[in-house]
Amino acid sequence: MAGAAIQLLLFLYGLARRSYAALAVPVALAVAGLSALAIWVGWTMLTTESDLPEPELESSPTSGG
Repeated sequence: MAGAAIQLLLFLYGLARRSYAALAVPVALAVAGLSALAIWVGWTMLTTESDLPEPELESSPTSGG
């Protein structure tokens, strides 16, 4: 909690100085975090085995017309 308060104060100080890094660094970290989350979800979906049985293909009778 104290770390979040310090981070907020540093962020506001950087904004007051009109520092580009004050905006770029948190945005870059947020984008990196969301990208990591998306990669993790995609990897989990890719490597999870299905519990459902695969449907059997039924061969339809062909009419010899």
